[in-house]
Amino acid sequence: MPVQPHALLIQRHHPQLFSSFFQGSFACSTACRSEGKRVDLVASSGHDMLLNNDYAALADHQLLTARDGARWHLIEQQPGDYDWSSFTPMLHAAERHGIEVIWELAHFGYPSHLDIWQPAFIDSFARFARAMAEVMRDEGFSQPFFTPINQISFWSWAGAQVAWLNPNASGRGKELKLQLVRATIAAIEAIRDVLPQARFVLTDPLVHVAAADDSAQAQADAHQQQQAQFAAWDMLCGRLHPELGGKPCYLDIIGLNYYPDNQWNTREETLTPEHAGYRPLNLLLDEVWQRYQRPLLLAETGAEGEARVSWLRSVMDQVNIALDNGIALEGVSIYPLVEYPAWADDRRSPGALLGLADANGNRTVYEPLALELRSQQIKIRRDA
Repeated sequence: MPVQPHALLIQRHHPQLFSSFFQGSFACSTACRSEGKRVDLVASSGHDMLLNNDYAALADHQLLTARDGARWHLIEQQPGDYDWSSFTPMLHAAERHGIEVIWELAHFGYPSHLDIWQPAFIDSFARFARAMAEVMRDEGFSQPFFTPINQISFWSWAGAQVAWLNPNASGRGKELKLQLVRATIAAIEAIRDVLPQARFVLTDPLVHVAAADDSAQAQADAHQQQQAQFAAWDMLCGRLHPELGGKPCYLDIIGLNYYPDNQWNTREETLTPEHAGYRPLNLLLDEVWQRYQRPLLLAETGAEGEARVSWLRSVMDQVNIALDNGIALEGVSIYPLVEYPAWADDRRSPGALLGLADANGNRTVYEPLALELRSQQIKIRRDA
């Protein structure tokens, strides 16, 4: 069979944006749950006390890029007064072990003295972002990576549509999404004013929603839910609600969080790969790539228990198809890198590469996942 001319134009994409293709994501939410309890996963996972060990483990597993978080609620406990003592040790430990970090500025949490609904929230966030950029500049960083606000769409739903976490509102999801987009734009401008070469990873879940039946209503509902995942990115680049000030330059690197339950139907039933409505990951990645033509990062992916090994293998099968199809996927970040008590209900989250620390500060490596990771790293290098 003759080769089609257009097939000759497709070349495998060779990632080169980050220090390593395979990365590790630390759990770093600082959300306040619906009952008012603030979680701090950097602390509850032991990461704050084991920075040196954790970053050394990253290097040992050849995960030279990581996602980690600056805890805004600790840094700015009083309005406009910044205490960097919880952040600079992280900065120094990562640098000591040669780890490139994508720093999150707000992972579902913010200082308790702020009202997220007010314009002053945006101004405060921009000042914090500028101050953090100045700290990094003074520490010798000229091209850092940032995620201003983690998962705008998810936070808007969880925090202002179903009152699952702060600001604990119902029916105000779109309003919060607009506010978080404004804050993200203000933060990007503030950081670029200090560090013009900074890069930005804008994260949100990658999902697929299928119609539960053939009815016109189910088809319409599925389409609406499917398209909703793009709203924050569309706002940031100015395609949607241009009055927010979005521009193409704000949509830099698209971070996609993808888990086994990220596909469902309009009856809210999770789809498995055997289901007729399930779409392979490579097609979901292609949809985002075709829509935005921006570098992509699979910013979080993982499964719990023994499934974490087969999950990484299946994800990488799809990732390699995407790379072969020329999709600019620049990395895959394993989440969580270290085990932690889940922020939503305090249960242990047994899906990590590294377990909770023992009394001596040592974490047990989940060897089956480590072996699968090493195998996938070899395959990626071979195909580079």
